[in-house]
Amino acid sequence: MKQLLIVWHSRTGAARQMAEAAARGARAAATQLEQASDLNVVLRRAADTQAKELLASQAYLFCAPENLASLSGEMKEFFDRNYYAVLDRIQGLPYACAISAGSDGAGAARQVERICTGWRLNALAPPLIVNMGAQTAQQILAPKTVASADIVKCEELGGLLAATLLLGQ
Repeated sequence: MKQLLIVWHSRTGAARQMAEAAARGARAAATQLEQASDLNVVLRRAADTQAKELLASQAYLFCAPENLASLSGEMKEFFDRNYYAVLDRIQGLPYACAISAGSDGAGAARQVERICTGWRLNALAPPLIVNMGAQTAQQILAPKTVASADIVKCEELGGLLAATLLLGQ
C-alpha cells in the first residue's frame, strides 16, 4: 500500500479546509483508478507529525498559511523538528505545497520549496496559493471559508499526488 502524507497547519481554518479537500481529491482519484485499497491518505496536523510518518510515506503535501511573508510558525517548527531525521532518507519522492495567504503567499511557498530542495524531493506542481484577500487585522484573524473554486484546485492537487503515486509516474 502507498501512503500520501498531508501535513497541515491552520490558524483560521483556510489551510485546514485546503488539506481536507486535497485528501478528498486523493481518495477520489484512487477510487476512479480502482485502486482505493492501494492508497492510504494520512492527514496530520504539523504539530503532531513525526519523522516516522514522513518515512512511512511515498508522497507529501504540505499545506499552511503564510504569516508575515513566511511560513506559519507551527509548520516551520514541523520542518525544523524533522529535517535532519529524514535527510537522505526520502530523496526523490514527490511533493506539492498549498499556501493560504492574505494577499501574496510567495514567501511561504519559497520556504517550502527550499526545504524540499534540501530533502531532494520532486515538486509535482507549482505551489498552489489561495489568496483569501485578508488585509486588516480583523480580516486576518477571522475564521475563513475557502471559495469552492479554490477547493476544487486543492482536490485536483490531491488527485494529482494520488495518481502519480499509484501509477508510478
